[in-house]
Amino acid sequence: MGVRRFGRVNWLGVRTLAAREVMRFMAVWQQTIFAPLMTAALFVLVFALALGRGRGEIMGLPYLEFLGPGILMMTVIQNSFANTSSSITSAKVQGNIVDTLMPPLSAGELLAGYLCGSVARAGLVAAVIGTGMVIVTGAGIAHPLWAVTFVLLAALMLGGLGILAGILAQKFDQMAAITNFIITPLSFLSGTFYSVQSLPEPFRSLSHWNPIFYLIDGARFGVTGVSDAPPLRGLVVCVLVVAAILMLAWRWLDSGFRMKP
Repeated sequence: MGVRRFGRVNWLGVRTLAAREVMRFMAVWQQTIFAPLMTAALFVLVFALALGRGRGEIMGLPYLEFLGPGILMMTVIQNSFANTSSSITSAKVQGNIVDTLMPPLSAGELLAGYLCGSVARAGLVAAVIGTGMVIVTGAGIAHPLWAVTFVLLAALMLGGLGILAGILAQKFDQMAAITNFIITPLSFLSGTFYSVQSLPEPFRSLSHWNPIFYLIDGARFGVTGVSDAPPLRGLVVCVLVVAAILMLAWRWLDSGFRMKP
């Protein structure tokens, strides 16, 4: 009793938790996959056709090409956060969080399992929206490796934030407040629909303190080859923020903060 007989890492447990997270959002794919795609299409329709018809180029790009990476990343961000936050909050509210805490899974293994679900959901959404974006705009992907890297960083960053939010929230109202007053404003005010270079001071400088700005800007560089900030700086900032978030999430899972009585 109490001895880990499956090696230093419980790979079976991690795979099982990851598979559960994937099956959880795939069971309601109309809500978790199809609905975000419809939302992205509506954003493109409204901003590109209604507002962007008479607009000139932004950063040397037609508005539709500029808008596409921002819409893609905003959808990835929202889905990554929703996957982990809803999983933990639902388990706590329904009282079955014990089913996740009792198996022989370390904090790192729990963290990896939850993040696998976020990465899978974000990757699926990004692949579908990215394919549609290429078809609609007729432009290719300038730097595919950069684009994939920033999509992965977005999934890890917002998946980690979703874990933190799920641990903090004790009911769905608290989770809705975190989403509406923190995550949504940060994603909308990060250059999704505009270039931050067009903002007056001090808003231009403040935008560079928003880590989500670097996610969107980095993805825009990967797709179009242009960006507001140096992509290498964005990569370093995102890696550091992801490391800090995941370290805090690991610490909270390890201590049972607001998870164990």
